[in-house]
Amino acid sequence: MVFAGGSGAVSGQPAGIGATPATLRSAAEFAEAGLIAPKDVPVVDQIGRRYAIAISPAMTDLINRADGDDAIARQFVPDPRELVVTQEERADPIGDGAHEVSRGLIHRYPDRVLLKLVAACAVYCRFCFRREAVGKGEANMSRDDIAAALRYIRSNQAVWEVILSGGDPLVASPNRLSDIAAQIGAIDHVAVLRVHTRVPVVAPELVTEALATALIKPGLSTWVAIHANHPRELTETAVASLQRLAAAGVHLVSQTVLLRGVNDNVDTLAALMRALVAAGVKPYYLHHPDLAPGTGHFRLGIAEGQLLVAALRARVSGLCQPTYVLDIPGGYGKVPLTPAAVREDDGQTVITDRHGRTHRYPPHEVADS
Repeated sequence: MVFAGGSGAVSGQPAGIGATPATLRSAAEFAEAGLIAPKDVPVVDQIGRRYAIAISPAMTDLINRADGDDAIARQFVPDPRELVVTQEERADPIGDGAHEVSRGLIHRYPDRVLLKLVAACAVYCRFCFRREAVGKGEANMSRDDIAAALRYIRSNQAVWEVILSGGDPLVASPNRLSDIAAQIGAIDHVAVLRVHTRVPVVAPELVTEALATALIKPGLSTWVAIHANHPRELTETAVASLQRLAAAGVHLVSQTVLLRGVNDNVDTLAALMRALVAAGVKPYYLHHPDLAPGTGHFRLGIAEGQLLVAALRARVSGLCQPTYVLDIPGGYGKVPLTPAAVREDDGQTVITDRHGRTHRYPPHEVADS
């Protein structure tokens, strides 16, 4: 990792000292903030030409510059290993493209669809599974794209739930979110609106009362899935943003990615899940990391993950138990990584999907990036 102290960072300073007033978006800004060494600017520039780079003030303030392997820095500060792409990694690791029925609309499961509403985020996680597209000039869904998506949803009576994703949908304005939520709520057979977001944690100031109420519409049960990976992310301001959502009538669940060097121990996972429940958020998914290009340094083996989940189950309340899942490469969908779904065959992991089909993990195909 290229994380380094500097720019006035004091050894051992607590998080929150030396707050950064703006989102950092370039290697030079990362160096000025003391998040990378000046000598590493060229390699971070190289990473930035391939993948989007940005870290919000809230996350910059959380980084402990005295810790060269800080769990928050590891998620957002570029690492030279991102330039190493292995054979099994792929530009579209979960197979969005195989299920895209119109621009930005993914229909992978019978009763729900996903709208990739925006192509930007408040921060850019270094392990993002859509990193080849998000933040790199791909356009947001246009009015025509959204109109086509809504026509498809209206015509498909099986669709019960609409998921807003991206990018991060909560970087959109409250007015735009309100308009889209109202149009979704007007579709009789759609009962649930779900929003996948990192914003309440990484940019809590964006979660205003206006944004929270924009998501609530007659006829819709609104759920927000909060992406959080480490207990330190649940700051007072983050929890306050969650409370604003809850006060507006939003139901809260969480998504966490299991990441080497960030949360790959039972103490951290237990602290995170307890902090989420204490903040009124039900743990939902613990994702095995996807085969996105340049993310191999984050991935654990599935067997390692299963051991961690077993240890977590023995440690914390049932309220604190997420479902450990893998999104099978190639567009085959999520599967809980239970003993019934996972076996070893000739030294390789074999996963059984929801249709009873088997898939070797990681797959043998050459990466499509």
